[in-house]
Amino acid sequence: MDLSELERDNTGRCRLSSPVPAVCLKEPCVLGVDEAGRGPVLGPMVYAICYCPLSRLADLEALKVADSKTLTENERERLFAKMEEDGDFVGWALDILSPNLISTSMLGRVKYNLNSLSHDTAAGLIRYALDQNVNVTQVSCWVTALWSPSDKRAFKKLKLASDAVTITSVSLDPKTKAWLRKHVDPVFGFPQFVRFSWSTAQAILEKEAEHVTWEDSEAEEDPERPGKITSYFSQGLQTCRPQAPHRYFQERGLEAASSL
Repeated sequence: MDLSELERDNTGRCRLSSPVPAVCLKEPCVLGVDEAGRGPVLGPMVYAICYCPLSRLADLEALKVADSKTLTENERERLFAKMEEDGDFVGWALDILSPNLISTSMLGRVKYNLNSLSHDTAAGLIRYALDQNVNVTQVSCWVTALWSPSDKRAFKKLKLASDAVTITSVSLDPKTKAWLRKHVDPVFGFPQFVRFSWSTAQAILEKEAEHVTWEDSEAEEDPERPGKITSYFSQGLQTCRPQAPHRYFQERGLEAASSL
């Protein structure tokens, strides 16, 4: 998926990268990795890598790089533009994970939690650099913090910014919670811009949206369901009660045959 597709449906992920400088294929390089947008209830999570030869690290530090949280948006844009100009020795790559992808991963039948998703995304970017034959000899946590997109910049890049959303979009921010209440649909829930697996979003869904009874809800509350397996090893011998056939057989009108 490319960035334009992510802008349209906001359900997947996309990777963006610069050309690999020729010098990075030959000289030993240091690679930095960082993330932005891990905590907010709105918008994507972005992981980034940046790399350059160890021999040119002083040139990169001469740009007066700093943690992105200490820089203004204009300063971040200026530094990123400068790094683009220095593309003969600096390379980078981004992996943008949409809110919908994050939530469906966390709420799937097989859970894929945020820590695992973050770990695999960072590792995937490092593997990407190696696959591009970048001569990585050192991995660090420097550099990308200076330019990796902040939450606000990620919103702007994906054309999803809203005046009602603050720059952090953290779950407890009053304006963010007000935006969530305003845009929740009683039947369909939130737009895909929202990480609906976050507790803040779930609480608003429970209060503002219609109640949903899932197909398995009644089965989970069925008193005829057998108890825990440990119950068979306590209180002496117990009379086994007949169990209803599995739902699969009930729905299809299938019964066990004792004779032909």
